[in-house]
Amino acid sequence: MTDDEILAEFRAADALLEGHFILSSGLRSPRYLQCARVLMDPARAGRLARALAGKIPEPVKAEAKAVIAPAMGGLICGHELARALGLQSMFVERPTGTFELRRGFRLEPGTPVILMEDVVTTGLSSREAIRAVEAAGGRVIHAAALVDRSNGQADLGVPFTPLIRLSVPSYQPDALPPELAAIPAVKPGSRAA
Repeated sequence: MTDDEILAEFRAADALLEGHFILSSGLRSPRYLQCARVLMDPARAGRLARALAGKIPEPVKAEAKAVIAPAMGGLICGHELARALGLQSMFVERPTGTFELRRGFRLEPGTPVILMEDVVTTGLSSREAIRAVEAAGGRVIHAAALVDRSNGQADLGVPFTPLIRLSVPSYQPDALPPELAAIPAVKPGSRAA
């Protein structure tokens, strides 16, 4: 898929939003990609996951034994990527504020894993999820995401393959441009207030 085709999938799902958004990182942005909307359609989710699977290096696909995603945002895309790669799908969640592998999911020591996110902005959530996988005995050999909002700037600590890279500005709450400051802020993501 080309970048234009990928963005067309987001537009068709009304998942590319314009306004004043509070990101899970706390930063503010004039554009927001609501991956939950684009993943509502299983056929669309499958197309996007297959396109992403095609971009992951062959040696990674040959070594990986599972795809693990952070709940909630990464759950569906993680499952679809695992399906596209023929791997097991698991997820980490935050029952007490810190990611954990639960629900009977187990990793043998050293199990090679691909971490899957919906959107990466700063990479903080990904790094937290990677620590949880490591604490559970796994070894994250690669990370993937539908969207890299950092345009390649986020450091996840492992090789990273996004389906699409976007350069979307983000701002500290106290350093907003006037046109953004004039619009009420909303928090549309999974950690909305």
